[in-house]
Amino acid sequence: MNPPDRLVLGTLPDPVQKTLADFEEAFGIGLRIVADSPADMPARTAAGRDGGQLLYSTNGTPPSESGLARFDIPTREGPPLSLEILSSPLAPPDAVGAALARSLERAFEAAREVRYFTAELSERYEEIHLLYSISETLGSILHMDDAARIILREVCDVMGAKRGSLWLYTREDDSLHLMAAVGDEGLEGPLRRDDPDAVTSAVFREQRPIIASRARTASQRERGIRGDSFLSVPIRYTPPSGESRTLGVMNVIGRRGDERYSVADQKLLTAIASQVGSALENKRLHEESVSRERMGREMELAHDLQQKLLPAAERFDGAEAAARVSPAEQVGGDFYQLFKLPGGRVGVMLGDVSLHGFPSALIMTLTLSAAGIYAREHDSPAKVLRDLDDALRDELETTEMFLTVFYGVIDPEKGCLTYSNAGHPHVFTVHADGGLDRLLATDPPVGFAGPEAYRQAEVPWRRRDDLLLLFTDGLSDVLASATRGDGEARVLESVVSHRDAAVERIVDELFALTADAHPPVQGDDRTALVVRTP
Repeated sequence: MNPPDRLVLGTLPDPVQKTLADFEEAFGIGLRIVADSPADMPARTAAGRDGGQLLYSTNGTPPSESGLARFDIPTREGPPLSLEILSSPLAPPDAVGAALARSLERAFEAAREVRYFTAELSERYEEIHLLYSISETLGSILHMDDAARIILREVCDVMGAKRGSLWLYTREDDSLHLMAAVGDEGLEGPLRRDDPDAVTSAVFREQRPIIASRARTASQRERGIRGDSFLSVPIRYTPPSGESRTLGVMNVIGRRGDERYSVADQKLLTAIASQVGSALENKRLHEESVSRERMGREMELAHDLQQKLLPAAERFDGAEAAARVSPAEQVGGDFYQLFKLPGGRVGVMLGDVSLHGFPSALIMTLTLSAAGIYAREHDSPAKVLRDLDDALRDELETTEMFLTVFYGVIDPEKGCLTYSNAGHPHVFTVHADGGLDRLLATDPPVGFAGPEAYRQAEVPWRRRDDLLLLFTDGLSDVLASATRGDGEARVLESVVSHRDAAVERIVDELFALTADAHPPVQGDDRTALVVRTP
């Protein structure tokens, strides 16, 4: 509350009034502020000296009293003001007035800046609220399609747009696809990235905003109707490190009040597009992470199922057997099978699909299923492979794969091993004296053989003394030196030196060699199978 003897009119800002009060208190001065342009002042102001408008006075000073000193106060807004020092008992009036005039000029400038920023904040309140709302929407809604529609609806409300649309780019077809749209009907796409007539495509290609007007019809031009204003900005994502990427385009088309879009509108929409770009990238990374986790779980399951398809060699009661399969990936194309056949005979099969990974695992599964049927239907190993080739031919041609397969039948009572070899190179009999015989491939791999393929051969077999050794090239390749392919020799050397040991130890020693390979190589599936008959 101002004292009764002080006149203060509402045209003086609070910072100015406080500055005047501080000087009065400090120096005990009497003063008045007069507006030099009466026509610009409110009608309620009191009459000032020389026709000026009195805005502030102390000590009840009459308007006609002359001052001791007078100073001009520029205000940048409104009429020029004059400061008059009427009394100054504690300091020279010129010095006090000069200091006060400078302080008042700064107080008017501070008040002007406060008014400016307050007005700017008030004008931008809706935009600030919109950016906050979009951040909340992106953080709370899981489905990006739903979030995009909500965001577009809010953008159109704040900017007065007739239509909003959001387009995303897909590399697969090099096109922009409509992800969300609100308002009036419009293009639904897709839009080719190189479309010369589409503004959306141009914004994506050039990676810069465009403010334009849509073309008018002849009738609209005759009636003086302007084309709708069109604002289009790229949706970009800038990672913490690396180059930014353009993910799509956001458009607002037309305005309900027929105004044109401005640079300020462009800045606002660019800020919104940046938020959307970050959300889209986070969504993509999340989906990739979920997909990898799901694929990992599926591959683990496939690995477990594939291993369960293989027989537990150590529990096979028709012979002493040990085997191990180590796929290059979680699943692979190497396999083995053991069959207990009538008359005390033992069927032994090992195969290697030409590729590895999931496709070869499917072929491996089909082979195991078919082999289990044919091995029990036919005594002849050649006939088993013949039927196997017939059953798998179409699938192998479609997938452009093949497989090498060895199938042999050991008859301990007759002392012979009868076999047919479809292109598998690593099959040996190891004798008690350390001698080795390679069981040669007599025919092409399954998938390549013609109708007349698959013969069989017979070699002697000594029970308790002979070992049947089978392995795939993944095992020998990893043991090969850098200068020559001596991996097979190292496998054979290890088996011969441990030929009197239990078959489980023989396999363990082979895989111990691969663990010591320098550098370790994981190029192909690795499999070994060792069989001895009691």
